[in-house]
Amino acid sequence: MSYPPPSGPPGDEPPPSPYEPPRDQSPYAPTAGEPSPYGHQGPQQSAHWSQQPPYPPQGPYGQYGPPPSGPGRGTNILAILSLVFAFVFPPAGAVLGHVAKRQLRTSGEDGDQLATWGLILGYVFTGLTVLACCGWLALVAFGNTGDSSGY
Repeated sequence: MSYPPPSGPPGDEPPPSPYEPPRDQSPYAPTAGEPSPYGHQGPQQSAHWSQQPPYPPQGPYGQYGPPPSGPGRGTNILAILSLVFAFVFPPAGAVLGHVAKRQLRTSGEDGDQLATWGLILGYVFTGLTVLACCGWLALVAFGNTGDSSGY
């Protein structure tokens, strides 16, 4: 970038603008006292700015995964089986849910919600199965009332 020659006598130059870089410095170079973003020293920089400060010490890593369980703090197996059997064989799911609820009152294990859902779904699916069986028997009984002799 070239600047126009100063007009007037040589000692009568206007003061430099704070918005323009000096003529002997690139407009993209950092100004005096400002660190260079590229890590090298500019013409007015000291050696202090040329080195990167050390990183702070890194703390220990945290543990991932579920928190460690203390003694007696696992999930009750009957509560899990209650929920599984509610879909496979619903009456067994309801019975296992009741047994799991009784065990959970004394053992302090987790799984109360599993046992509750096993109970609810066991009773609902048992009721739907009984209703479907009654409906099927009704269709067989009422569908066979006609005379099949063909006369």
